[in-house]
Amino acid sequence: MPNQPNEDIPVYLFVGFLESGKTKFIQETLEDKRFNNGERTLLLICEEGEEEFEPSRWASKNVVQQVLTEQADFTPEKLEALRKEARATRVVLEYNGMWTINDLFEQLPLDWAVYQAMCFVDSNTFLQYNANMRSLVVDKINVSELVVFNRFDLNAMDQNEFHKIVRAVSRRTQIAYETTDGQVAYDDIQDPLPFDMQADEIEIKDEDFALFYRDIMEEPGKWDGKVITFRGAAAQNAKFPANVFAAGRHVMTCCVEDIQYCWLVAEWDNAKKLENSQWVRVTGTVHVKRHKLYKNKGPVLEVSAVILTGPPEQEVATFY
Repeated sequence: MPNQPNEDIPVYLFVGFLESGKTKFIQETLEDKRFNNGERTLLLICEEGEEEFEPSRWASKNVVQQVLTEQADFTPEKLEALRKEARATRVVLEYNGMWTINDLFEQLPLDWAVYQAMCFVDSNTFLQYNANMRSLVVDKINVSELVVFNRFDLNAMDQNEFHKIVRAVSRRTQIAYETTDGQVAYDDIQDPLPFDMQADEIEIKDEDFALFYRDIMEEPGKWDGKVITFRGAAAQNAKFPANVFAAGRHVMTCCVEDIQYCWLVAEWDNAKKLENSQWVRVTGTVHVKRHKLYKNKGPVLEVSAVILTGPPEQEVATFY
């Protein structure tokens, strides 16, 4: 069906480093009539490896390949010109593993929208990439709905090691392992939270703050009504209401460059007595409600006790 005015151009995004299996998967996808059913498609290739596409095997011939390996050419104007030239109503994008997702989103034409994102990984090189270029690894996993570990050797590799790296970035991303014998297995490792959700008062240990913060922001509903205690650095802002302060900590996801202050709205009658960066142990009840500082609903802490304290041994919280 032709794309109607004001409709988004769907982009199917495939990310990962060179020789990670992106081309093979895209080839198989375009051979599948359920996906490639005749809709005009622009296949945009941003890096070229040893594997090559075989158009003769595709289910439909309405696919136009374009190679765009220079990042300077990756602009909204160029991308839209290529799409119009192909008369495409959707885009399959094999993205360069050394380019960031932020670069992608900044350069996509306004009416292009990522409908699905998948990350492909060569299991043999993943741990090395994670050790030496973790920011790029996190960048790719964070946007992906599914991470596929190709060439996974069940006898020599530990699923838990790969699982923990992905889960440190995202809990929503699904994980699959394509083993060396050609089988595919989905990750079913459970990730119990490191705190007792059934306790009358949930104590958040210093080393678990990053996990806690991600969980309460992703699934605030399950924290509604819970009494919690954690150590954090208070913050004030002239725009805050008189009874509000920020209670949180700086969190690092992958590297120094991405450290940011992650905080909850805390309501307390003596809020204005606290100073910026003052370390406190806060106890309160979580209420999920609309608040102007969230610009929507979010977890608001109704504070019952504040105790001045010193900083934790590791001031910046991490997921490790």
